[in-house]
Amino acid sequence: MDDAIMIARRLSAQTYPLSDVSLERFAAILVRRELKKGALWLNQGEVCHELGYVHQGMVRQFYYKNNKEMTEHFSCEGSVFICIESFLRQQPSSLLVEALEPTVVYGIPHDPLLALCASCFEIEQVYRGLLENSLILSQNKADSLRFESANERYMRLLKEHPEIVQRAPLSCIASYLQMTPETLSRVRASL
Repeated sequence: MDDAIMIARRLSAQTYPLSDVSLERFAAILVRRELKKGALWLNQGEVCHELGYVHQGMVRQFYYKNNKEMTEHFSCEGSVFICIESFLRQQPSSLLVEALEPTVVYGIPHDPLLALCASCFEIEQVYRGLLENSLILSQNKADSLRFESANERYMRLLKEHPEIVQRAPLSCIASYLQMTPETLSRVRASL
């Protein structure tokens, strides 16, 4: 339970301060999972029953388009990830979540989380903060794809998330930035 309390405290620090009692209640619902490199945390067509918090390692969310893998998002230590539509509507996901290296994820299960939210304002605020952060991240990525050149997108990733550039496969980075691996190579060479 001590590790779960630590994770609950970290999630609270990102969003809304929890009292000791609320921290314990929140920690009690967390589900720890260890994933090997290449293991799927969520497969296409499954319902996303949990928000994920990366304690160690790295995951990526991706989908298939014209039989090609398209990376939607990366999450490293200290980050939350969510297949938001599937989680909120409890419907099958078109996204997959894969561990890019050996990874420890703490899941925050949908039904127990909503039950806690109904009885505890503090935990409801944490949940709201996690959703807000996810939506802002998605909006920032959409804006980057709309308004920035390939060079600018890569430079932003390098500045804001150097760990992704250092740890993720180049093919995944290229698809995340919506460029071909060849374009990514040219961008990297020009720097």
